[in-house]
Amino acid sequence: MNLLNVLIETERLKLIPTSEKFAEDIFREFTEEITTFMYPKFPKKIDETLSFIKLSREKMEKGEQLQVAIFHRTTGEFIGHGGVTKLDTNTPEPGIWIKKEAHGKKYGREAVKALKEWVDKNYKYKYIMYPVDKRNLASRKIAEFLGGVTKNEFKKKNASGKVLDMVEYRIYPLPIVVR
Repeated sequence: MNLLNVLIETERLKLIPTSEKFAEDIFREFTEEITTFMYPKFPKKIDETLSFIKLSREKMEKGEQLQVAIFHRTTGEFIGHGGVTKLDTNTPEPGIWIKKEAHGKKYGREAVKALKEWVDKNYKYKYIMYPVDKRNLASRKIAEFLGGVTKNEFKKKNASGKVLDMVEYRIYPLPIVVR
């Protein structure tokens, strides 16, 4: 299933498949501070961002993942980036980051909720795996808001060489209601 044309809208946000036209926004806002509790490292050159976008689009075309740039629905302001990887497994994995200036407005929660609802409508899965660093309270709150339960804890070295203290949340599909 080709995912290059997926559009997800919420009350305040528009999630649009990532593309080269968003590279400058992504490169500018995906900073060292933003990646503190994340696996990827921040790009030092825009070519790294462009490579990520190219690989993401190839995987979206194959239906393996969805990667989206996140914009404010009415102003068009770039808010961040997110997605769901491992769509070809029974444990898809969402990820999100919100630019520093937009923190504290619950955009991350709104975007991850929308991604989960999209997965619920389009895929059958056992659970969504949502690993976060224990110190990343905002991401933990998102997982818990979505009904996530902790199932595993582990240490993981990120791409910058820092050790993350991870907790794995599992978020289960919504039950099907038959009327």
